[in-house]
Amino acid sequence: MEADVRVVNSLVERCFAVVELLANEASAMRLGEIAEKLDLQKSAAHRMLNVLCEIGWVEQEPVTGFYKLTLRLAILGQRFLSATHLTDVCQPVLEELAAESAELVRMAVVQGETLTWIAQVQGARNGLKYQPEMVAKVRLAITANGKAYLSTLSPTDAIRIAINDGVAPGKERSIGSVEEFMEELKSTHNRGWAISDEEAEPGVVAIAAPITLMDGQTVGTVSVAGPRSRLTPERHEKVASAALSTAAKLAELWPLRQRYDLKVQ
Repeated sequence: MEADVRVVNSLVERCFAVVELLANEASAMRLGEIAEKLDLQKSAAHRMLNVLCEIGWVEQEPVTGFYKLTLRLAILGQRFLSATHLTDVCQPVLEELAAESAELVRMAVVQGETLTWIAQVQGARNGLKYQPEMVAKVRLAITANGKAYLSTLSPTDAIRIAINDGVAPGKERSIGSVEEFMEELKSTHNRGWAISDEEAEPGVVAIAAPITLMDGQTVGTVSVAGPRSRLTPERHEKVASAALSTAAKLAELWPLRQRYDLKVQ
């Protein structure tokens, strides 16, 4: 009986691993690449993909034979997000920051040990408009949002999570050594906000603050991002101050979504 449970758990874990990989890549992938990235035999990966295709989570492109997610995951994610009423409560505050900064404002929430984008407001009224690729997962070690979140954790956890996220300090030019990365997180923690200056994307600067509740729990991050030509060093402190103020407002509003649920019920 215990052996049967272990087999079922293993199959479920593998199926979710396939879904997560395809969600992170956000593009069609060949069977061999999926098997390699998940450290699976091609036959095992093929079985997983066949099951996921049968139940409507994955589809295979007829011409290339590559695999990609269907829209089912995105639809369920939107349904869940709508049910939490989180964006309903937070959207007006994000719009205020977007209007004040005249740049793109985004909010991410903590999911396990990573961040997921859930809302954005474009505040740029003219000229260049930063419009990033719509991917759910936040790259922690090289984005302002990721560093703002990591700065609220212990050094050991921050490094472990950064490595598990797939971008390890010392492995990419923009990050430098582990020591340099930890020093940056320490500085980020002390001032309360993080910055990514062309680390995640060329020509783009982002400033982010963690959303931390009264009990010390960090539940998300909020950021302002735009072209480096506009988000110059002279603006950093002012934008950071606005982001910190917005993060504090969001922290106060966070529990309201639960009251909203009770009121609706």
